[in-house]
Amino acid sequence: MKRSNGSRQDGGDSSTATAETDQPLRKGATLSGYIRERFDEFSRSQKDVARYIVDHLEEAAFQTAEELARRADTSSSTVVRFSQALGFEGFPELQEAARDEYRRRSHAVAAGHADDESQSPLFTLGKSEFEAALATDLLNVEESARQVSVEEVEATVSSIARAERIVMVGVDQMAFFASYLRHLLALLDLRAEVVASASQEALARLARIDEETLVIGFSSGRPHALVLRAFKLAQKRNCDTVAITDASLSELTKLADHCLYYSSNSPSYTRSHSALLALIQALAYSVYTNDEDAYQERIRAFKLK
Repeated sequence: MKRSNGSRQDGGDSSTATAETDQPLRKGATLSGYIRERFDEFSRSQKDVARYIVDHLEEAAFQTAEELARRADTSSSTVVRFSQALGFEGFPELQEAARDEYRRRSHAVAAGHADDESQSPLFTLGKSEFEAALATDLLNVEESARQVSVEEVEATVSSIARAERIVMVGVDQMAFFASYLRHLLALLDLRAEVVASASQEALARLARIDEETLVIGFSSGRPHALVLRAFKLAQKRNCDTVAITDASLSELTKLADHCLYYSSNSPSYTRSHSALLALIQALAYSVYTNDEDAYQERIRAFKLK
């Protein structure tokens, strides 16, 4: 996904909400919870910052305002104004609240694993850049498994199994993951198509969707305009929709019937998609085991190739 260098000037922030008190967080409240409560008050550029902080708390707790702005695809001045809109004096005060929530989460996880040596981390975070990246991916998979709803997975599997046609919409790097899920479903002899651009052929695929179609949208950060367009059309055509996204606060999740969340934290210069890949493979396997007898012959034929 193409990202800005943080130098872009954002408009429309002058009308943002102002803080009512000098102490924005009530005792015992969390930063992410407070942001969720006030999310609809923010401008579009501030919502980008809000989404990123809520879903990437660890990074917000330890990155600079400039680094956070780059990952949220906005400017550092917007990050500062967002902090002030929440009632903080500036970004350092917001970051301290993020660190406090992160410490509380970490202590809770550590307490739960205190008597289980098998749950100790495989790598020590920060020992080297390579190990830090691998360790973060392990945590991403764990966080995704913790956050994803079993009910949403079961509903998605049911929608995939009964759909006459499946259209997956993913743009830029998300096109790869849409194509990979199509490949896994094709092995089960399930009809699936990918829309990865606004070409005439791709738009024609969207134009043919109807109530027998399942639309699956892939998103990393702010959803692409084509994905939103597909979901709005799906609503009008009464299609089932599934969003696969790393942003729990997103316009896409509001349009979707079902949502599968994945964590994409990364110490690197780009978001991690390891958990997304794991989620896709687990989803396809769930479809297979949902009716294993029906798919067994098809899989056996594939293995003989």
